[in-house]
Amino acid sequence: MRLIAIEEHILPVSVREAWASAPPPYDPVSAIADGGETGERLADLGENRLAMMDEQGVDVQVLSLTTPGLHNLEPVRAVEEAHRVNDLIADACARHPSRFQGFAALPTADPDSAPRELERAVRELGFKGALLCGRTRERHLDHPALRPMLAKAAELGVPLFIHPQTPAPAVREANYSGVSERADLALAAFGLGWHYEAGLEWVRLAAAGVFDELPDLQIILGHWGEVVLFYLERTAAVMSRALELGRPLGDYARRNLYVTGSGMWSEPYLRRCLDIVGPDRLLFSTDFPYQYRPGGEPRRFLETVDLDDATRRGLAFANWERLTGMASI
Repeated sequence: MRLIAIEEHILPVSVREAWASAPPPYDPVSAIADGGETGERLADLGENRLAMMDEQGVDVQVLSLTTPGLHNLEPVRAVEEAHRVNDLIADACARHPSRFQGFAALPTADPDSAPRELERAVRELGFKGALLCGRTRERHLDHPALRPMLAKAAELGVPLFIHPQTPAPAVREANYSGVSERADLALAAFGLGWHYEAGLEWVRLAAAGVFDELPDLQIILGHWGEVVLFYLERTAAVMSRALELGRPLGDYARRNLYVTGSGMWSEPYLRRCLDIVGPDRLLFSTDFPYQYRPGGEPRRFLETVDLDDATRRGLAFANWERLTGMASI
């Protein structure tokens, strides 16, 4: 059975340099999370990455720029880096067409350029969609300036993956400070804050009527729905009293949302998501290289989790191929 992993990251040197020269506030997590052996794996797009894919039992990685992407760069630099990163991913895909696919990095700091770069990446480079890191400084994804980018994704028929990034400094100070320096940062990032940030972006898109305006827009959330999916009934009940939307929130989850596990090998979480979005909207991912561990755990989880054959095949590759129009290839 083919195994396509859709949240598999890269980090070129040029992006590290761009982050260092960007105006504050800076994301403090990369200095901790992206160094050493992990940094070497993020930079590698050749034989070492392929060898680790083989060890995990992964046939295809969908490559994407890691968090915080290009969201905090100045507009001109963001456009330059988007071209550079996407061309780099395209080159890796051309060298290993049976092993790599691509998610575009988009210059959301320049809302006019973002949809143009998405179209270039899809039509010219053959990418399958784009990965976004939620906010672009003070702008959330539902901001009117970013609506053309969302509309372009719907027009092209490609998904947008909403990936976590670290909350803004004011949010970190208000909600995640006062325990200890190390604990504060962990709670604000991979401990909890990242996941609320990403999940909230999807809820905001629904609340702002984006899915009513763009009913074909498809969003992907990692980490089994980024927390908010597990609180869907409560959020839906509140939103139904506060907002006039075309459909209940649960309908948007079943029509405009795909979920993936991001290397969290949890059968209970998988089953909860299966109940909410259905078997056709589950996707596979390992969150490489952050969740990489030797021992072939990704394929072992897929092969041993208690699923019927059709759902297992859908999770492994078929849902992704249908979503991206590759089912007949």
